[in-house]
Amino acid sequence: MAVAETRQALALPADDLVLPFQTVRSGVSGRIVRLGSVVDTILSRHAYPEPVSHALGEALALTAMLGAALKTEGKLILQTKSDGALDFLVADYVSPGRIRGYASFDKADPTLAEAGGRGDQGALLGSGHVAMTIDPGGDMDRYQGIVALACEPLVDAAHTYFRQSEQLPTFIRLAVARHYGPGSSGAPVWRWRAGGLMIQHLSREGGKRTTETGEERDARLEGDDDENWSRARHLAATVEDHELLDPMLAPERLLYRLFHEEGVKVTPATPLVAECRCSRERIHAFLERFGAEQLKDMREADGAVAVTCEFCSRKYRFALGEIG
Repeated sequence: MAVAETRQALALPADDLVLPFQTVRSGVSGRIVRLGSVVDTILSRHAYPEPVSHALGEALALTAMLGAALKTEGKLILQTKSDGALDFLVADYVSPGRIRGYASFDKADPTLAEAGGRGDQGALLGSGHVAMTIDPGGDMDRYQGIVALACEPLVDAAHTYFRQSEQLPTFIRLAVARHYGPGSSGAPVWRWRAGGLMIQHLSREGGKRTTETGEERDARLEGDDDENWSRARHLAATVEDHELLDPMLAPERLLYRLFHEEGVKVTPATPLVAECRCSRERIHAFLERFGAEQLKDMREADGAVAVTCEFCSRKYRFALGEIG
């Protein structure tokens, strides 16, 4: 077996999935995400400047972890809108496990060309807001939570969201990088990878000391919960970026490395795929909503209308007689 084939066979089980888990001792729930070919497909297709790709990679990892927690079939959308060079960012997740995303940025901004790697993500985003929308589909109402974005990294805004909107203690770590290794032909290539770890503190009832008064029980549980959360959060914070990104380190093994003192249980993983929902039929239906004058402004010299999907960069072209 070739080196590339061997590496691929070993890496596949640890890639492109969200793995839910729970610590036994502290009762903390969490999810770990590992993105390999999925995030590389999305980011390579767009070929954004590195800081923009880093930000979108983090958004995809975060959206995958949040979307995989949906208890019903539906869609989760994460969006940023701000006044920085990276003025718009969107990633969405559709059950079960389909993700996509794109970014809008000022191509003339010199800081994008000068910055390497992640750059100063807070300055790149600027001030604005982050919106998280859950669309359960069918006749169910959509839910949207919005928090301010104050020249801070996306992960900090996510912490603020859970603190303010969900009032749920949450710890999140996100990592994105390009790895250099064997490609499908065996020749070395650069590939994007992304990973993330998220834990949340869900209060639990002890149920053992039946002689306690209500006030005594509440005080004890609050103290126990605080201690359990602090301990689990401290352990989670020891994770390194390279551990979240290493394709040869299975997520289960990483969780044991982090939480072996707590004991950790995992539930079945959700596989992830890079999938765009655009189609010629959908684009055609969208264009049919425009009037003749609006379509006139869109037409090229030969009368055709060309549309490029922002999510997947696929191009659609409609001849003069097909639209309007």
